Amino acid sequence: MNFAIFLFVLPFCGLTLAQKLNDTIVVENIIETQSCDPVICVFLKEFSAMTEKMRAMETRLKDSETRLTESETQILELQNKERTTVVFSAALGGEDRHIGPFNTIITLIYRRVITNIDNAYNPSTESDHTVIFTSIFTAPIAGVYYFTFYYHSAMFHPVDLNLYKNDQFLAKSHDHEALQDRADNGGNAVFAQLQQGDQVFVRMSAHTHVWANNVSTTFSGFLVNEV
Repeated sequence: MNFAIFLFVLPFCGLTLAQKLNDTIVVENIIETQSCDPVICVFLKEFSAMTEKMRAMETRLKDSETRLTESETQILELQNKERTTVVFSAALGGEDRHIGPFNTIITLIYRRVITNIDNAYNPSTESDHTVIFTSIFTAPIAGVYYFTFYYHSAMFHPVDLNLYKNDQFLAKSHDHEALQDRADNGGNAVFAQLQQGDQVFVRMSAHTHVWANNVSTTFSGFLVNEV
């Protein structure tokens, strides 16, 4: 085959290969059933091998994409599982009784722990084998938290409860002394952004009171979202 015929055959073979790019078996059949110039045959064989390698690479790429998608899904699942859950709820506890009035401001002591997931609420501390009741919530991580505090009281004395973050006043629930109604209930709630280690607690003002038992006067909170 002279050079002119080679130039003619090469485009024709190239057209055939372009049409059969995705079918290596057909290319191999062409080599086996048709007589062509040795150079063209070598080219066809090399092209067939290259096509097969490309197919293998495409298969490996698809497998890698599948594994990547599966890995991303597993990472998201792990992140959801590792998301911190912080929830607490406590009541003053004990037998029915009045707490207060006192001549000074006090931090209310919620001794009955109802729920305390992640143990961020600490009803008491121990120092030199002496239990000191503190009733303080300490944020384990930075985030937005939701707090509520409710009370039950009698008519004989006013109520004045205040929610604090460290030394910052957050919310109040107040009721005046009354001579006619027999009992009152009240409370308040607030969202608060806390840094790790911030403390939240309830203070009762001087010359006020609340009613204590296992269910009536409570202090609760939970982590809404990490920030």
